[in-house]
Amino acid sequence: MTEKRAAAPRLPGVMIVPRPLRRLLQRQVVALLSRSAPAADYDAPVGDAGLFGPDSVTWKIHADFPSMMAGGLAALMLQSLHPLALAGVWDHSAFRTDILGRLRNTTAFVSRTTYAPRAAAEAAIARVLEIHHGVRGVAADGRAYSADDPHLLTWVHCAECWCFLQAYQTYCRAGMPLAQQDRYLDEMARIAEALGARQVPRSRAALDAFFAAARAELVFDERTREVLRVLRTMRLPIPMAGLSRNVFIGAAAVLLPDWALALMDRTPLQRLRERAAARALQLLAPSIRGAMAEGGLAWRACRRTGADYAGLFRWE
Repeated sequence: MTEKRAAAPRLPGVMIVPRPLRRLLQRQVVALLSRSAPAADYDAPVGDAGLFGPDSVTWKIHADFPSMMAGGLAALMLQSLHPLALAGVWDHSAFRTDILGRLRNTTAFVSRTTYAPRAAAEAAIARVLEIHHGVRGVAADGRAYSADDPHLLTWVHCAECWCFLQAYQTYCRAGMPLAQQDRYLDEMARIAEALGARQVPRSRAALDAFFAAARAELVFDERTREVLRVLRTMRLPIPMAGLSRNVFIGAAAVLLPDWALALMDRTPLQRLRERAAARALQLLAPSIRGAMAEGGLAWRACRRTGADYAGLFRWE
């Protein structure tokens, strides 16, 4: 007896890319983000809701692939404005020669802590803690830094959450109620605290206050420029790689807070190109969303827990 194939879930937006091209896109994206490290099992144990579960806001926001890709790139840009946070990446990673590897590792961590069973999610946190213990040194300005610094961990976390929220509202669902944004931040705080962050904002008001206080610590220098250059020129092993990269990089830059864009001294022409890229992603997002739905990690987590995948895109 053959298993009946479920109907494709109804997702937000109008898909303008034909189905054969969406299938090709899915294969390319899976290949792009695949790592050599062993992958977590997202299919078992059945019923294991992981750290959040299907009723969480986190599952909803992180289910939207185009938003998460743009938000993740924006987070790297924003995080690079803090010289001590950037020093650890600069001195202890190969991002200048393997930016794609760093993006894959970050994507894997967010995916595991969001959708993997609890044991795999906790193992991912433990692995990052182990790595952080060895990341310490002296920054270019002579100050000591450590990846275990609770304040730096909070900065990295806040930059990430801000960008994921902005991306979701820009490329999936505009006008997300403040109460749901607060709930997302409250849920995500548990990941930051498990990594050692302290005084983690649990509401939009607290997040805005954190950024207002942190702005005095930020600089836009040669190292930050190098991060942006690496992102703008990274090579992707997919067809039309340059066009895909430029759309996502531009769509990511649009998400940054005005004060960050001012600090980065973006020209009017750059801002115009970034807005055009954002509009392009808004048009393409439904097709990308549809391509990455069935078989994706959120879809597998829903199957594991008996949840409705399409329900991740419905808000009561």
